[in-house]
Parts: sequence; C-alpha cells; structure tokens
Amino acid sequence: MTSTLIQASEAMDLEDAAVTRKEHEASDRELVAKLVDQARAEGLELVGENGLLGRLTKLVLESALEGEITDHLGYDKHDPAGRGSGNTRNGTRAKTVVTDVGPVEIAVPRDRDASFEPKIVRKRQRRLSGVDEMVISLAAKGLTTGEISAHLAEVYGAQVSKQTISTITDKVIDGMTEWQNRPLDPVYPVVFVDAIHVKIRDGQVANRPVYVAMAVTVDGERDILGLWAGDGGEGAKSWLHVLIEIKNRGVGDVLMVVCDGLKGLPQAIEQAWPQAVVQTCMMHLLRASFRYAARQHWDAIAKALRPVYTAPTEAAALERFVEFAEVWGGKYPAIVKLWEDAWAEFVPFLNFDTEIRRVICSTNAIESVNARIRRAVKARGHFPNEQAALKCVYMAIMSLDPTGKGRKRWVTRWKAALNAFAITFEGRLSPNPR
Repeated sequence: MTSTLIQASEAMDLEDAAVTRKEHEASDRELVAKLVDQARAEGLELVGENGLLGRLTKLVLESALEGEITDHLGYDKHDPAGRGSGNTRNGTRAKTVVTDVGPVEIAVPRDRDASFEPKIVRKRQRRLSGVDEMVISLAAKGLTTGEISAHLAEVYGAQVSKQTISTITDKVIDGMTEWQNRPLDPVYPVVFVDAIHVKIRDGQVANRPVYVAMAVTVDGERDILGLWAGDGGEGAKSWLHVLIEIKNRGVGDVLMVVCDGLKGLPQAIEQAWPQAVVQTCMMHLLRASFRYAARQHWDAIAKALRPVYTAPTEAAALERFVEFAEVWGGKYPAIVKLWEDAWAEFVPFLNFDTEIRRVICSTNAIESVNARIRRAVKARGHFPNEQAALKCVYMAIMSLDPTGKGRKRWVTRWKAALNAFAITFEGRLSPNPR
C-alpha cells in the first residue's frame, strides 16, 4: 500500500512539473512575441548593430554581471547593508565584446578596491566563447584568416583582425598534442594508411607529406590514430617511424593494413605487426597503371583489368591477369610488371566475399577523410611552418561528421566485414588483457 502511495505521489509530482514547464514555456513564448512586435514597431532588425538580439544579449550579460558583483560584495545594489562594508560599487565602465550576434557594448560594474573579477566576461576578454568556436569551425571548413575576418565583418559587423583569428585557432594546438599522444586500442581489425601533400615554407616552399593513419575499431567505428608531418618524399622509413609510434601507444595487433603499395611499406608493417595482412589498395594500383598508358587507352585498360580484381578466387584472378598481359603486355609492359610486383599484397582481399571486399580492397575509406583535408588546405596556398599545416589538418578532421549520422552509417557498413574478420582471424579480435 505504501509503495502504491509513493508511486502515485511521484506521478503527481512529475505531472505538476510538466504542467509548470509548459506554463513557463508559454510565458517565454509570449514574452518573446512581445519583444519581436516591439522591435518591429521600432523598425529594429533582428541581428546587426543595435538589433533585437544584440539588445537582449546586452541585457542578459549586464544582468549576469550585476549578479556576480552582488555575490562578490554580499549585498544588493542600494542595500543599506553595504554601508561601512569596506568595499562598495564604483560605477561601471563601457566595454565592447564580440558575440555570436555581433559587437555588443556592455556596462561592466566595478568595485572600490578593484577586487571584482567577472566570470561571464572576464577582464581583458573581448570575445565570448561562441565566437572562438565559430572561428575554429570556419577555419576547419577551409576559410583563410582573411576570409574569416571578412565574414565576421560582413555578417556580424565585428572587426576581428587576421592575427586575432590566428591566435584563436592556436588554441587547438594543446588539444592536438594531447590527441596525438593518447593511448590507443590494443587491437584493430583494419588500419588504413595514406599520405597527402601540403606546401610548407621552410626556407623555400616545398611539397611535404602529412601521414594519416585511420583504423576501424572492433565496434566498427572510425578512429583516426594520428597525423605526422614528413620531411621529404613519402618513404617506407618514414612510415616505419609512424607505425612504431602507433604500436608504442598500445596497438599490439592489427589484422589487416590497407596501403598504397609503396615499395618497402610491407616490410615496415611486418616489423610493427608480424601477423598483419598487407592489402594493396586496388584503386591506387589502377591509378598507377594509368600513368604508364596513353589517355585514349584508359577506358579499355580499366575494362580489361576489372575481371582481375573482381575474380571469385586468386586462381581465377591469375587467369584473367594472364589474359590481360597477352593483350596489353606488348604495348605496356610496365603495367604488367607493376601488377606482378604488387601481386602478393593485392590478392589477400580475394579470400573474402564480395560484400567484404568492397570495404577493404581500397583506401576509399581514408580517401574521403583526405578529400576533406585537401579542401581545408587548398585555400591556404602554403603554410609558414609544419605546426601550422598540422593545425589546419587537425581542425579539418575534428570537424568531420558534426551530426553523427556518418558514424552510424560507418558502423552499419562495417558489421558484415567485422563478422568475417572474427571468423577468419579467430581469437585475435579479443586479445588477452595485459
């Protein structure tokens, strides 16, 4: 009986709370409607200088600051309790802050002994945090500091210098360092490795590789393991350094590494994870083939090679490749040699069914990430130093999939492949605790 009464009481409390919430929401909507009507009557715009949102922001900020100084002093404004307290209000000072709705001039209260430290708008703070987040978001989408400055001036009427914007984006560097050194999972089913090239000025402007490693977790989620700036051409020695660092951060085993077929890379992978299967990206192999062929033959070569990489078994693929070599080997022997040299790293994906091949036979998964990175770096032309380049790339990958919809699609897409991995590599996806 007591339990029933308690449940009934809780239900009534929840119902009362819901009614109260609806009443507050209705009251808020009514207040907003009155403010909008008043603004229209006065000819005010919603945003912009002296707009309605700017006025509301000023009201909210000044009310919050008044509450802060009241807490600091211990008495309300005009309260007789403040007499003889040793510290009193000392007027206000005008300050303009850049907000999401544009620049807003506010009156910041002061006290006699200058001990008041505002929290919502700190001393010497000229921008609210939302503006910093907006700047970082725009930079991640590829806008230059000049373009961001112009955007803020045009849309919000806020004058923010290019140097200030650069200072704002520099805030991500600490987070980037922490992210780059975070511990990783003990095992990954697949790791994709690739590199993009950016222009960095170091004495003179030169193309420098930025190495990207992206893994698929045992839950089917995407995990970008890190970014590394190379000092020259993309080479196996540089990749070995990257792979060893990944291993030192806790990755004891990788089932399959998908790469672009760089000479010496399979040996570097074997040194890091001896049991890993090395899979050459089929798309890289095709693109490399076209480099040796005249443009008018690309379509014919692609059509002739398709039966090779879609063959049901390795033996069938070899038969189709022999047929290709008989037709095209005389004209383009370099293409035949390219495939022969890459054959051992090309065929592993043929052990999986068609659905599985689709997600592991190429670096398309990481290419989509690289496409976002390229958009972000393209507008810059070149970077003054290595850190500036890495900062730009880091912001680009941190802005991937802001809604989370891509993550859901990714997990769904990988379920079938992960089941196949669990069977093929029995026992390795659940390593013993260290």
